[in-house]
Amino acid sequence: MKILFLGDIFGRPGRTAVKKFIDENKDQLGIDLVIANADNVASGRGPTSKTYQEMIDAGVDVLTCGDHIWDNSEVIETLEDKKSVLIRPLNYPDSAPGRGLITVNVKGVDVLVATLLGRVFTTEGLDSPFNKYDEIIRPRKEKIKIIDFHAEATSEKYAFAHHVSDDASVVAGTHTHVQTADEHILSKTAYITDVGSCGPTDSVIGVKKELSLKRFLTGMPLKFEVSEGPAQINAIVVEIDNKTGQAISIERINSILD
Repeated sequence: MKILFLGDIFGRPGRTAVKKFIDENKDQLGIDLVIANADNVASGRGPTSKTYQEMIDAGVDVLTCGDHIWDNSEVIETLEDKKSVLIRPLNYPDSAPGRGLITVNVKGVDVLVATLLGRVFTTEGLDSPFNKYDEIIRPRKEKIKIIDFHAEATSEKYAFAHHVSDDASVVAGTHTHVQTADEHILSKTAYITDVGSCGPTDSVIGVKKELSLKRFLTGMPLKFEVSEGPAQINAIVVEIDNKTGQAISIERINSILD
């Protein structure tokens, strides 16, 4: 099985680029399942019902999210829809709306997709992603387990990957919007510290560079806006053995679309 995992989609440029990339490359790459992180999909913020549906129509099969999941309150209705394929981080309290994992059947094979939120330099007060994996994901019977680990600290991402490397098929780091060049197979697991982002290239991690510079130069609070222009696609393609869940290969994608 081949899985395409797309980094954080940032605003309209990212959504447009993702649709174009899937249209032009899914069949050529032999992709069976498309997963994308939607943490900045709506104007650089968390998903709305409209942007969720736009990404589904574009060919994304499962949408993960991170610390921006609650940016737009209307997302709660989407999260609680039993047919929805948008998941929030699993280590939010059980009382939070939605679910943190989903199982999809791909050509007769059950694939578990989950997202977990790191705790170093990010959201405080959450359950340990390490313990949550052991409690909920590790006992499950799916052979193929895809984890979006949405975190700031490289050390936390690497430590988590080592912790689950005997069980998870993929640990894809997200959140920083900067793609790392450390894709490799760690025991059973295809790993990359950060997949990167799908969004405007002439920007500061998606934001208009003039606004970001003003923030750094003046220290004044201001409203960020999504940059325009050419967009990049940061993604990974992972091939997995259907019977064992063992990652066979991982390839990094970094391309710019007009």
